[in-house]
Amino acid sequence: MSFETGDPLARLLTDIRACRVCRDAPSGPRLPHEPRPVLRVAATARLLIAGQAPGVRVHASGTPFTDPSGDRLRQWMGVTAEEFYDEARVAIVPMGFCFPGLDAKKSDLPPRAECRALWHDRLFALLPAVQTVLVVGAYARAYHFDRLGLTAPKGASLTETVARWRDFSQGHPGVIPLPHPSWRNSGWLKAHPWFEAELLPDLRAAVRAALT
Repeated sequence: MSFETGDPLARLLTDIRACRVCRDAPSGPRLPHEPRPVLRVAATARLLIAGQAPGVRVHASGTPFTDPSGDRLRQWMGVTAEEFYDEARVAIVPMGFCFPGLDAKKSDLPPRAECRALWHDRLFALLPAVQTVLVVGAYARAYHFDRLGLTAPKGASLTETVARWRDFSQGHPGVIPLPHPSWRNSGWLKAHPWFEAELLPDLRAAVRAALT
């Protein structure tokens, strides 16, 4: 998508994609590889997918959710890949824009804190059309709940928060908390059949309304 030269969102995205703070002036350990910020945004987007951070496959592709987690997320949402990657309608903004690296157990590290501090408030102020936010994972839930003035019980678990999705989905924008679509969470899904039976129909209806 092209933007006019004076577009403040275009200027901000240019700055984000050029960001090297976590490598050159990090607030913690230095990013162990060349940064590659991954996000998709347009001012017209009415659906926002707020995730954690790119994994190693997304770092390689430069496109969000090009992995099995993305396949499962699209299935949950009831959308095609073409709809999912329609930047004019769907914004995809993780809490950390770059792959954060791996810990000693070869699991992804948490999203880099620099992204939230430097970019997120400014970015979401330029996305007025968003009417539905899908928050994936604890870091995205914490940020967007705070940003939108939502409250969950102190110390609430993932299960407790997701189970209350109806309490959060009726506002403007509506927020739907989700577990991470990683296949590692298949056990959680089997243990909580209400997610597929009750939440997913509401999720798909909200997504369809935002897209149409």
